[in-house]
Amino acid sequence: MAKPMPNASARRMIATVAWLYHTRGLRQSAIAERLHISQSRVSRLLEQAVDLGIVRTIVVLPKEEQSVLEHELEYAYGLKEVHVHDHGEGGDESELVRELGQLLALHLQSVPLDAAVVGFTSWSRTLGETVRHLHPLNQPNTEFVVEMVGDLGPPTLQHEAAQNTQQLANLTGAQPMFLRLPGVLPSREVRQTLLDHDSHARLVLSKLDEIDFAMTGIGAVNIVPPLRAGDNFFTAQQVARAKKQGAVGELNLRYIAEDGEPVKADIEELVVGATLEQLRRADRRLGVAGGPSKYRAIRAALVGGWVNVLVTDAATAHWLLANRG
Repeated sequence: MAKPMPNASARRMIATVAWLYHTRGLRQSAIAERLHISQSRVSRLLEQAVDLGIVRTIVVLPKEEQSVLEHELEYAYGLKEVHVHDHGEGGDESELVRELGQLLALHLQSVPLDAAVVGFTSWSRTLGETVRHLHPLNQPNTEFVVEMVGDLGPPTLQHEAAQNTQQLANLTGAQPMFLRLPGVLPSREVRQTLLDHDSHARLVLSKLDEIDFAMTGIGAVNIVPPLRAGDNFFTAQQVARAKKQGAVGELNLRYIAEDGEPVKADIEELVVGATLEQLRRADRRLGVAGGPSKYRAIRAALVGGWVNVLVTDAATAHWLLANRG
């Protein structure tokens, strides 16, 4: 049974006790004496402060030297930065997605974005987790957060992606730039017609030329729920054809082969979003991904130079080193 919410007077007392203890640094006995209450009550009020969200625990990653594994990955693939997280044994890739997103949020709390224009893959599940766990960032130089791919999947997914973009913009004090066209269109002619009649979309696509810092997911060549074949996305036949042409991964729906080279396919002309060339212009290109299903995709992104900052897990890092080529 849920505990009843304390009234306004009780909440003020809880907040006062929490402030005296956590901010002023008073001992529980000193607080009890000051407020004329028992020390056991002080202890209970501090517990309530956590339950009510008045006091929140924040984990800050230590600023230590990089691990040998991270250094080896940087050297092997010529990367600017590598952040490897050992999340232990067990768990599935869905759990890994959540943990990588949350741990990336911790990194972003301590490392300035140092970018006027941030490109953002708003429909990435991992980056969605990142945004949900971010606290406000002091980023006075960040002016725009720009979506790098149009709408994908059902309306609920589109809405969630737009919320991710808005939240990141709010946290950085930037202006969001939404790409409100389907991410994949049925033909080149339809794509051109829609762009001809949507000046906002044209503005966003041109802004992608100015990205300083790109935050992108790295995908395997498949259709992952809640995405559905042909629903603002590629059809199953188109995905199969891309695989036959050698695609092993994708960045913002742009397919790449094992050697990191772009896969030149006709479906390239159907995408509304950042090109690989626009992605490459960004000084820092952060890719976050892990797990066996994405091993080859991540390696291709690194070999091709499309990503120069990597956030991944230890098992993926060891595979990348063993298969550096």
